[in-house]
Amino acid sequence: MTAADVTRAVLRESGAVSVSATQNFVAGLRALLRFCFVEGLMHVDLSRAALPVTGRRRSALPQGITRAEARALLQSCDRRSALGRRDYALIITLLRLGLRRSEVAALHIDDIDWRASELTVVGKGARQDRLPLPADVGEAIASYLRRGRPASDRREVFLHARAPFRPIAAGTVSSTVRRACRRAGVAEVGSHRLRHTVACEMVAVGVPLVEIAQVLRHHSLQTTAAYARVDLDRLRLVSAPWPEGARR
Repeated sequence: MTAADVTRAVLRESGAVSVSATQNFVAGLRALLRFCFVEGLMHVDLSRAALPVTGRRRSALPQGITRAEARALLQSCDRRSALGRRDYALIITLLRLGLRRSEVAALHIDDIDWRASELTVVGKGARQDRLPLPADVGEAIASYLRRGRPASDRREVFLHARAPFRPIAAGTVSSTVRRACRRAGVAEVGSHRLRHTVACEMVAVGVPLVEIAQVLRHHSLQTTAAYARVDLDRLRLVSAPWPEGARR
């Protein structure tokens, strides 16, 4: 038996089963080859010829929506109706602050400091962060509270438009964004795409990753580092020049 035989066995198996099954096959094959070598059944340890199989896929670039698409989403909300005011306030909150859908659903009236123009966001792990409240977001929420939100003793900001007037769930946030996409005639996206939009816009104007991490409330800067890949113009500045005469 040779290393080529081992390679052919791995390739044959990988073409017939899934990645995880191939990984299990390779692990077993390497153990068998080491056993054969230790027991003297083989004169050469070929276990290293069974190369590891990776199932990793190239991660896609974080993608947002364009400013024109964002305007179209907001304009699709009929602010003459109670539901339209709720949808408008919800979507503009996502677009300006980059909140997660669960954070929007859990937003309480008491989390808004109108005088200081600040918003307290309760995120993952009960983490609390204070963010500036943009004027257009504050105006949209105030308009909904005054002329769109059903009368209720619940302290959550966003409620269902039909009785019983319970607080909305995280899934309602996503479905609201998708309905707005269909009304606006743009490609359908979920609420998390609007969070990506906030990050991509900050990257485009040169906001440091540390500050983006603070706005998005990432626990690790490595999570925010994924957005550095969307700034292709700056990445080209640090890329090595292609060798002259090399084949492309």
